[in-house]
Amino acid sequence: MSRPTTYAEKAPPQPVERRKRVQRSYWQAARRRLMHDRVSMGCVGILSLMIGAAILAPWVTPYDPYATSIVNRLKPIGTPGFILGTDELGRDMFTRLIYGGRISLLMGLLPIVVATLAGSVLGIVAGYFGGKTNMVIMRVADVFFAFPSVLLAVGLAGALGAGVGNVLISLSLVFIPPITRVAEAATTQIRTQDFVEAARATGASAPRIIVGHVLTNVSSPILTYASSMIGLSIVLASGLSFLGLGISPPLADWGVMLNTLRQSIYLAPVNAVLPGVMILIASVCFNLLSDGLRTAMDVKP
Repeated sequence: MSRPTTYAEKAPPQPVERRKRVQRSYWQAARRRLMHDRVSMGCVGILSLMIGAAILAPWVTPYDPYATSIVNRLKPIGTPGFILGTDELGRDMFTRLIYGGRISLLMGLLPIVVATLAGSVLGIVAGYFGGKTNMVIMRVADVFFAFPSVLLAVGLAGALGAGVGNVLISLSLVFIPPITRVAEAATTQIRTQDFVEAARATGASAPRIIVGHVLTNVSSPILTYASSMIGLSIVLASGLSFLGLGISPPLADWGVMLNTLRQSIYLAPVNAVLPGVMILIASVCFNLLSDGLRTAMDVKP
């Protein structure tokens, strides 16, 4: 005699495919909303020009960013052959600003990428498993929160020494704790949802649940928060270079240029503030783009 079918065996499987379709429609809707935001798209255009010019610098300008000429030092803006003038050593400012964007933008983007990857892993693990795992990870993160980000960056850079690699390490360590906290808070909310409990009931392993269910739902707040930190990363990196704790001359970097031109501010004030203007434009554009991204993603999937 055959065994009677139970209610659990009659129940339909969990609608995994439906949830995946909902997730895809959510990201598509967020992308459409972002593309209709004129301010965000304007910032995307400006940042694309800056990044494109930095990458294609040898083809954008014919000058050598390190070739000095005492005869041409501190030429004003609009001088024939030097559209943005020259610096204290006669180097073309337009060329130096473009080449400086390579390092400055790299210092703004790469630490955030590293911190997002590391902070997301730590925060998701802490939020999903909870207990002692959460306590250890979050208490270590709280130690870093005891120091202001600027002071922490200066202290780490001073301990590690100047150089591109040390600046990347310093800034990454500064941004990992806040991203970890955001990821942990989002994961703590998601882990009690019905679809996560259903996945546990089916016997799915923790890595599979994290990758298939948790990560897709916490990526929105993590990416939004991480994008808001790019402008701060550019400012901190430039500040470290200005203090002599980051990039060292003669490398072209906006912070280094501010430091070397500060002695010429009374002779050529416009030339001296141009690197600061570039830092301002880049950081403001990233902040406005982050606001647009937050608005576009502020919908429930």
